Amino acid sequence: MSAVSFADIQSARVRIAGAVYVSPCPESIPLSEMAGVQLFCKLENLQRTGSFKERGARNALLLLTPDQAQRGVIAASAGNHALGLAYHGKLLNIPVTVVMPRFAPLVKFNTCQRLGANVILRGASFAEAKEHARALGTENGYTYIHGYDDPAIIAGQGTMGLEILEQVPDVEAIVIPVGGAGLLAGVALAVKTLHPEVQIIGVEPEGAAKFAAAICEGAPVQITCQPTLADGLAVPDIGANAFPIARERLDKLVTVNEDEIALAILRIVELEKAIVEGSGAAGLAAMLAGKLPELAGKRVVLPFCGGNIDPAILSRVIEKGLVADGRICRFSAVISDRPGGLAGLTKLIADTGASIKEIVHERAFTGGDVFAVGVLCTIETRNRSHLEEIFARLDAEAIPHAVAR
Repeated sequence: MSAVSFADIQSARVRIAGAVYVSPCPESIPLSEMAGVQLFCKLENLQRTGSFKERGARNALLLLTPDQAQRGVIAASAGNHALGLAYHGKLLNIPVTVVMPRFAPLVKFNTCQRLGANVILRGASFAEAKEHARALGTENGYTYIHGYDDPAIIAGQGTMGLEILEQVPDVEAIVIPVGGAGLLAGVALAVKTLHPEVQIIGVEPEGAAKFAAAICEGAPVQITCQPTLADGLAVPDIGANAFPIARERLDKLVTVNEDEIALAILRIVELEKAIVEGSGAAGLAAMLAGKLPELAGKRVVLPFCGGNIDPAILSRVIEKGLVADGRICRFSAVISDRPGGLAGLTKLIADTGASIKEIVHERAFTGGDVFAVGVLCTIETRNRSHLEEIFARLDAEAIPHAVAR
């Protein structure tokens, strides 16, 4: 028997009504044109704490017994689950303790503290933070609320699926980022119960492909996650309750790499004027990378699951996205070290309409020609075809060059 039923999701929606924002789901014309589908964005990044995690957190807190509520709750979280618990715990006067791994984004750590939670940094991984939270909960009598596998959490996240069906009644596919699969399980259960023809597609980062591993093994397995821009998806396993619910209703699963995630974040900033963290941009990353060609022309919903990205990280991600888009490039070239050599190179670049951001000279490692000099150029271009035009001009002038990695 499933740990969560459709009735649980319906009850959760009534329970959290008025306290959790019914986020809009507008069509994005520019992203639709770019992805080749009719794309609707479920703006969960507009929740009070910046992510969908409030849904499950509110539902779980309201289902505590009076004794559990008085003693308080504890959770391990890389950020968004912690924020949801902290905010709604404060509203409901329930003490909240959260254990974050040391790599947790600073913006999430600081916000969680500001919301009144007791925040503990412990462990180099989510698994270590979770182990410490479990031990603290047992020691102090706190109720442990699992961030993606507690049945109340899954039911709460499923309320997003009900909203999507009302906001985009003729939706044909929903592309969902996959961390521990609580959101995937909840939304899939809600949507497939009412409209089994709607495709449910999961997206994982390549460095944290837990669902793919679980499918291969037939059950959740522990993996070692690699660093990823989608830090909210970097948990070590799929939830034991979430896995069977999601696997039964999942139509397709794909992975995305770091360049694809960075480019998706950049596209959202430029075209939607919105800030979405790597976890929330994973679905768009799959669409823009051409990994879901069967959705061409269909009505597709993308949940923008969260917007809690550290501003310092955002600037690096945007640069990484510009590189992936061919709009920033660093290349090495060998030019004459005689007067006019550098001027000739800069004129060639300027004539194409590109902008030079930085040039570094290197004389010691350019081979035997003492009248040659190596240069490392960082340039800004319009797009990848513009970059190829510059390289073609370098070839025409017989200037040796190579893209610097």
